[in-house]
Parts: sequence; C-alpha cells; structure tokens
Amino acid sequence: MLGFQFIKVDPTMFLMQYKRGRLVKEGTGLSFFYFAPVTSLVAVPVASTDIPFIFKEVTSDYQDITIQGQVVYRVSDPVQLSQMLNFTMDAQKQEYISEDPENFSQRIVNQVQVLIRGELENLPLRDVLRSSETLVKKVKVSLRSSDILNSLGIEILDFSILAIKPTPETSRALEASIREQLLKAADEAIYDRRNAAIQQERAIKENELNTEIAVEVKKRQIRETQMDAERAVQEKERLLKEEKMAANISLEEKNKELVGLTVENAKVEADAKAYSLSAVMGSVSKIDPKVLNALASIGMDPSQLIALSFRELAESAAKIGELNISPDLLRELTKKVR
Repeated sequence: MLGFQFIKVDPTMFLMQYKRGRLVKEGTGLSFFYFAPVTSLVAVPVASTDIPFIFKEVTSDYQDITIQGQVVYRVSDPVQLSQMLNFTMDAQKQEYISEDPENFSQRIVNQVQVLIRGELENLPLRDVLRSSETLVKKVKVSLRSSDILNSLGIEILDFSILAIKPTPETSRALEASIREQLLKAADEAIYDRRNAAIQQERAIKENELNTEIAVEVKKRQIRETQMDAERAVQEKERLLKEEKMAANISLEEKNKELVGLTVENAKVEADAKAYSLSAVMGSVSKIDPKVLNALASIGMDPSQLIALSFRELAESAAKIGELNISPDLLRELTKKVR
C-alpha cells in the first residue's frame, strides 16, 4: 500500500534496516513498518547451526579415506558478516536477493576440509583410523583461531568427526591383516598357554620330587632320632645295670663283712656261753647231787614231785622189799595230777 510494508522476524534473526544508505535500526526479533522504495533490509540468522559434511581425502601413504562429521557454529558479529557477505532480503518474496547466504555454510565446510587435509598429510592410514579424537582437537583449535572465520564474525561451537572409513578394498585388506595378527596372537596365546601348562606341570613334578626328598629326609631324621633315643635308652640301661651290679657287689661285700662279723660275734658269744657253762658246771660239780635235786624241785607242782618220787623209788627198788599202793591212793594221786 503506497510502498509501505510491515516486517517481523524471529528472535534468532538479526535484522538491520538501512534507509538512504544509513543504518537506522538493528536488533533481533524486530517488527516495524518501512517504506520499501528507500529501505534495504539485511537479515542475518544468529541461531546455532549444524553443518554436516562428508568428503574424501588421501593419507600420507596415498590411501583414500572418507571423513564424515559435523561442525556447529553461530554468528557472533552479524554486522561484520553483513559487510563481508550480502544478506539483503526481498521483503515481499521473503528471500535473499543473492546466493551468499546459501554458499556461506560451504565456506565453513571448505575451511574444515583444508584443516583436516593439512593434518592428514603427515599421518599414514593406520594412524588416521586410530586418531580421530586427536584430529578433532587439533581441527577445533585451528577453526576457532582461523582468520577467515574470525573476519566473518563466526564462532565455532563444536566440531566432531563421526566416521573415518577407508575404501572397501583397503578395509578388507586391513581386516585380513588384523585377522592374521589376531590369529597369530591366538596361536601365540595357545603356545604360551601350553608352555605355561608345561612349566606348571614341571613345577608340580619338581615340587612332588622335592616333597618326596623332604619326606625321605624327615624319615631318615626320625629313624636317626629313634636310634639315638634307643642308644640313649640302652646306655641308660647299661649304666643302671652297672650301678645295680656295683650296688649288689657293694651289698655282697657288706653282707660278707656282716656275715664275718656275725660269725665272729657268734663265736665270741658261744665262747662266752661255753665259758659261762663251764664255770657253772665247775661250780655245780662240787655240790652234792641231792642238794641239786632239792634245789631243782623247788617250785615244782605236786604231779612233778610225785613223778620224781616214783623215779627215786624205782632207783631204790633193790632196797625195797615190798611196796603196796592201793587203788584209792593211785586214784587220788591221778586226780591231783589231772
């Protein structure tokens, strides 16, 4: 309507309004009316953007590889970017009037490819396949310090490599090589295991032999100890027998001395008794036998006296003419004897 139009942009879009060549309004999420014949609108997206990439490169050993990844960026200085590239919009058609916004992402991808190529020139294929993380760190640092991206007002938020793949033929060759190495490692592991088993078996045999030797040594020591103990016991028994024999010899000698003393004492005692008897007999021989008989009859009981009387009668039987003993008298004498 008479050249006046209305525009409204999202908060992730930085909008700049130029009127007669002068910047009159800028910011994100703006909405306003403008006079189209004298106004130019520049819209720069400031949201973070993911750019996937995939390209082929060559390693230092001339092997083709395919690198796949993505880079995340945002426009940190939209004014500077708008001065380097044409982000002018046609408000009626809601599209850019140039191809710079469409080719802008490719510039970043080209910069990524240049940096990755510089790193791959010094790495062989095997190192490249194992160094994706190192490659990411180096390229990310190079992107953040890139003069081209800084001059465009671009901030790199993240960079990642999703896959590094060789050609199918090279991949099969690597797989075959790795497979052979794995088989070789498996064979070596089997050999090492067998060798270890042999070593273990040898160690077990040696331990068994050492155990048998130790057992035999212990048996010999036990037998020697037993023999020493038996020898000591025999020696003790011999000493005991010798001591017993010595004690017996000493006892016999003492007995011999005792017997000698006993004999001498008995002889002396017999001599003393004989002398005493001879002295008594000498004294008695001088006494009248009748006196001796009288002395002997002192203290006798009546029966003994009757017996002595009868003996005297028998001795004097020649002198006795006739002796009458009545039965009553004999009975009375017998009663008293009983």
